Amino acid sequence: MTNAGTTTAAVPAPARAARLPRRRGVELSLLVLAVLLSVYGYCAVGLARTGTVPPGAAGYGAGLGVLALFAHIAVRIRAPYADPLPLPIGVLLNGLGLVLIYRLDLETPGDQAAPTQLVWSTLGVGLFIAVVLVLRDHRVLQRYSYVCVVAALALLALPILFPAVNGARIWIRIAGFSIQPGEFAKVLLAVFFAAYLAANRSALAYTGRRLWRLQFPTGRVLGPILTIWLVSVGVLVLERDLGTSLLFFGLFVVLLYVATGRTGWIAVGLLLAVVGAFAVGRLEPHVGGRIEDWLHPFATIEAGQGPNQLSQSLFAFAAGGVLGTGLGLGHSILIGFAVKSDFILATAGEELGLGGLAAIVLLYALLVERGYRAGLALREPFGRLLAVGLASIVALQVFVIAGGVTGLIPLTGMAMPFLAQGGSSVVTNWAIVALLVRVSDSARSQYDGREAP
Repeated sequence: MTNAGTTTAAVPAPARAARLPRRRGVELSLLVLAVLLSVYGYCAVGLARTGTVPPGAAGYGAGLGVLALFAHIAVRIRAPYADPLPLPIGVLLNGLGLVLIYRLDLETPGDQAAPTQLVWSTLGVGLFIAVVLVLRDHRVLQRYSYVCVVAALALLALPILFPAVNGARIWIRIAGFSIQPGEFAKVLLAVFFAAYLAANRSALAYTGRRLWRLQFPTGRVLGPILTIWLVSVGVLVLERDLGTSLLFFGLFVVLLYVATGRTGWIAVGLLLAVVGAFAVGRLEPHVGGRIEDWLHPFATIEAGQGPNQLSQSLFAFAAGGVLGTGLGLGHSILIGFAVKSDFILATAGEELGLGGLAAIVLLYALLVERGYRAGLALREPFGRLLAVGLASIVALQVFVIAGGVTGLIPLTGMAMPFLAQGGSSVVTNWAIVALLVRVSDSARSQYDGREAP
């Protein structure tokens, strides 16, 4: 416009800040799909076994749907920017686990595990809702890192006071009620490792002596966390819980690598793992027997004693082929007492086939990937390490368990996340999903109103 001979250009209106989509509708749609697939599996088992739809199908679907809906509402209220995938993945895996346990219960009328697992699953979803609603900021956990490590060590040491079960002291059994404290300890140790490494990452990466292209931190910096790790692993070795020992070792090495960026820690970790496994296999008969079964899975058949659990598991995978025998039509119950816990993946492999088994593994891989993605998106080190640590717990468990039941590595006696029978395991894994949801919400909400880089 012109005023007294002066021309002024019109000032354009400021560009409107970009708003990130919240994607809660995507999450709700995926939850509906997860519930429907679980109900379909439940009905398929009944049709295969009796030719009719199980009478509890409607109640099972309604119960699972209500739990999923409550969890979704909690996320919608307190974590609106959270990743929409972890919760549906958890619901689908948990629902499939209930279907597989129910299918195996039909073969063991005197040992019904599905009702108890459903109760534990309800408690797990309840814990998920509580964590999402109460924990407004994951960084609060950093203040309680030493409380977490003391609680973790106490939980790990407690089973020493109780009798061994199947050769390992990992359970607390009181008046028919049993829990596995090591499952809860792994989350507490992940919080401690993440907090300590976040506070000392510079000293760990850039101080100390250099040896063989690896920067070794000073004892003052590395000593405390190394001591905590050695104590936790030492307790687990005394309890003969080598699976959890391997899990804690892998978690420690992964977080140390992420915190320092030094690839040499991976090589050192692998070397120590090999040396430790060799030593424990030689000194501990319980572990040595599992290694012997791994090296010679068909030795009992050749000796005329019949197949052992590992060889029967391999037969189940082979019988499944590409498409499987169909839910309810397999014979994995022949594996024995651990078919609902350690070897439940063999049931999935036999009745869902290679295709179904690959889909399950991809679900776990997707859950781990979303955890890593949330960690990479965060700007603060504690949340990044926490997300990577929690996702790595799931990844390491899946690898160790799947590798054991397929003969890739020796058996460890751990429970497959969400799928296997085990109340402590399912509750802990729901806590992991809740923390990943909280971290992913923080990762995306930090870009709200601005262009994401």
